[in-house]
Amino acid sequence: MCGIVGFTGNNEAAPILLDGLSKLEYRGYDSAGIAVRNGDAEPEIVKAKGKLKVLKEMTNDGKAVKGACGIGHTRWATHGEPSTVNAHPHCSDDENVIAVHNGIIENYQELREKLIKKGYTFKSETDTEVAVKLIDYYYKKYLGTPVDALNHALVRIRGSYALAVMFKDYPGEIYAARKDSPMIIGVTGGESYLASDVPAILKYTRNVYYIGNMELAKLTKGAVAFYNLDGEEIQKEMKTIEWDAEAAEKSGYEHFMLKEIHEQPKVIKDTINSVLADGNISFESVGLSDEDMKNIQQVYIVACGSAYHVGMVAQYVIEELTSLSVRVELASEFRYRQMKLAKNSLAIIISQSGETADSLAALRLCKEKGVKTLGIVNVVGSS
Repeated sequence: MCGIVGFTGNNEAAPILLDGLSKLEYRGYDSAGIAVRNGDAEPEIVKAKGKLKVLKEMTNDGKAVKGACGIGHTRWATHGEPSTVNAHPHCSDDENVIAVHNGIIENYQELREKLIKKGYTFKSETDTEVAVKLIDYYYKKYLGTPVDALNHALVRIRGSYALAVMFKDYPGEIYAARKDSPMIIGVTGGESYLASDVPAILKYTRNVYYIGNMELAKLTKGAVAFYNLDGEEIQKEMKTIEWDAEAAEKSGYEHFMLKEIHEQPKVIKDTINSVLADGNISFESVGLSDEDMKNIQQVYIVACGSAYHVGMVAQYVIEELTSLSVRVELASEFRYRQMKLAKNSLAIIISQSGETADSLAALRLCKEKGVKTLGIVNVVGSS
């Protein structure tokens, strides 16, 4: 998955953006970029193919790019090859709108053709550039606010997105939107932060908001406002991150796989402890009573990718230790099959991010069918 960071406040943005992106390197990426605004001056966009250190060298660790408001991105190529041109941020033809994006826009070709007819030109092969120019089109067409433009654009986009957007007419502000891709916002001491995952901003603040699905946010210095897709302001509760930043970093290991191998005993112990009450296993905290658990006869484990392989291992263990029947299902196929879900069954949905689109679709289907569900995820506050 790609990584997103954003910052607006009183300090220089570029070093903060680069630091945040470095905390998201574990996601994998092939290029990186930042866009920074210095008051009313023209934005500066710097992009590079390859490792983040290339971007750091180009900007002298961010010191060469001045401004207190900016957005950054590490890209893992989906639409278009790894290249500087395809790297984010992307901008409208006149740099009126600049944005970074995680996710997949499924109808980008259709939208691109419409925008070309409206006079827009395209430099990259990405679906993200289509989103940027669609937002720009509606901003200019209706002469409204950034929230208006985002609302008009997003209802026409099919797929998933986490967007961080800057508008030329609104220096010092960042606008965010999400659908089926993670996004977190932090606020402290007159400064606001945005990221696709907690580690990017944990160094700066533990006070965060989780922007909901199909919601927008406006970040200003030390403040954030939230909106629904009708443009109505909504209230969100601030959360406090309790866990330590070291848990999300390499902890001295050469790479994340080594760290994860060595921390398995502790992780298993911590996970079991999370459902212990007075020395007994209890799932009451996740809405499953002892009676519910005793009545379960069938377990479905639903996941994608490496999480699916975890499910395969769990299937053997559960069947060896219990009398339960266990089926492991690929989330991408689960909702399309004409499979009758057994009564008194439990669906265990496994997702690292808690935002895997197919896994979420499977979760919603199980709930519709009255199947009890249990999620195993790494990201607190995810969908």
